[in-house]
Amino acid sequence: MVLLEADGITKSFGGLQALGGVDFRIHEGELVSIVGPNGSGKTTLFNVITGFYKPTKGTIKFKGNDIAGLSPYKIARAGIGRTFQVTALFDNLSVLDNVIVGLHRQTASTMINALMRDPCYRKEERACVEKATAMLHFVGLENCENDLAGPVPSFSRKRLAIAIALVSNPSLLLLDEPAAGLNVEEVDRLAALLKSIQKAGVTLCVIEHKMKFVMSLSNRVMVLNEGKKIAEGAPVEVSQDSRVITAYLGK
Repeated sequence: MVLLEADGITKSFGGLQALGGVDFRIHEGELVSIVGPNGSGKTTLFNVITGFYKPTKGTIKFKGNDIAGLSPYKIARAGIGRTFQVTALFDNLSVLDNVIVGLHRQTASTMINALMRDPCYRKEERACVEKATAMLHFVGLENCENDLAGPVPSFSRKRLAIAIALVSNPSLLLLDEPAAGLNVEEVDRLAALLKSIQKAGVTLCVIEHKMKFVMSLSNRVMVLNEGKKIAEGAPVEVSQDSRVITAYLGK
């Protein structure tokens, strides 16, 4: 089943064309990676898919519904989660509370319910704590749920960002350079976590520069260069494509 369909995606900023007619498919259950040199349009494509940028041209369908140009919160509600290159957290809140914030769109209580702490609010509060706690166990952060998010190490911050994105039950999770800044052991642990997420039924799309990481995980790889798709296919095929080699290494 095709989960996401993007056709002819073009994004221009004034006279600069960041994306030039990109066609892209993500099938349910896949782990797809998007690679390419710096400035090739990878993050711009994520921003268009998730509503941070409106496409200049092109169509985007998620589960058969047109989402091109919708606001980010509507796209999140449709079932697309996301992490960012720079991990932004509520540093003055606990690790657990950061994940609970990710559940806000699933709760029905109003400000009045919260102020009164009525039975409806207390029930939802218990459910949120239980779900957030379970998610922290899933990503391996069960031992620091009460710690402030600010001082936690880089790899823990990345796992926390993934937990926040996952706790709202997305069908598709977009990860922007999740392995950046990690050492070899942490990259291996991240790979194991992504495999667990995929096994749990979440479709994944990853932007990444660490090619060994990409090639070991991906069902399919798409390569962008100067805003255009230059190759797509199985990891081995893409790694041997002359256009890809030229894009990275030059002629």
